[in-house]
Amino acid sequence: MSGRNSLLDRRALFTTGAAAALLAATGASAGEPPRRGGRLRLALSGATREDTWAKGDGLFMQVARQGLIFDTLTEVTGNGILKGELATGWQASDGARQWQFDLRPDVRFHDGSPLTARDVVASLQSVLTEAEVAVQDDLKVQVTLATANPDLPLLLAQSRYVIRPAHAPEAGIGTGLYRLRRFSAGRQVLAERVERHYKDGAAGWFDTVELVSIPAREVRAQALSERLVDAADLPARPRYRDRGDVTLQADSAGGVSALSGDLRQPPNPGRQAPMDNLRAPERWWFG
Repeated sequence: MSGRNSLLDRRALFTTGAAAALLAATGASAGEPPRRGGRLRLALSGATREDTWAKGDGLFMQVARQGLIFDTLTEVTGNGILKGELATGWQASDGARQWQFDLRPDVRFHDGSPLTARDVVASLQSVLTEAEVAVQDDLKVQVTLATANPDLPLLLAQSRYVIRPAHAPEAGIGTGLYRLRRFSAGRQVLAERVERHYKDGAAGWFDTVELVSIPAREVRAQALSERLVDAADLPARPRYRDRGDVTLQADSAGGVSALSGDLRQPPNPGRQAPMDNLRAPERWWFG
């Protein structure tokens, strides 16, 4: 089989979801405005056939949840600033043991149901095991901790604290920028941009995002080399150091996000976790 035919066959395999994944990003030049369009393809590790929207903590499902399908109450920007996402504000009392979070109004889940405090309580009470989470009114939630924690808003920016609808907690229904179109556990996630979102004009630049599971790092690297994907997570010492068409972005977890030259990202991408703090689908765009 010729090299050209081999490449075409692998591309066909990839687009059917039978092979590897997708994700993208690269350094944007200062002042280059983001633009809408395109399909982001990310090749990611960490998926298993047991993954569901309620469980699975590998990189694949973390990216699928955060910055793609779901939102959290708070968000850490690439330059480390904590800001509200589904929460518009919060305040602490009793020495940071009791917290009140005000929710963003007029937010809807992908099935059309409105976000309320009941959804937040249902989402958090199972993961905040040392706390009592209660509804104050439709758009106010109170969290009472067993032990004071002044960093609670920062904690709630992590991917395990995504907010799900109380009526369908294990479905892939969120309030994120992308609506789920296809999910194959351990293999593929395909999502499309929602028509209207509270982050319009500030995030969510791709028309569609595809995540494909590629367990072997050598295969993820090859998929990126052959332009079958736009970005991939790689080990700390990938073989791309001298490639001008690939941008390498190290993170504090010891990994590297390798990005094709077609991708752009904000000037200060997040480095606390891979793929721009797991939010590549939300923050990156094609140049």
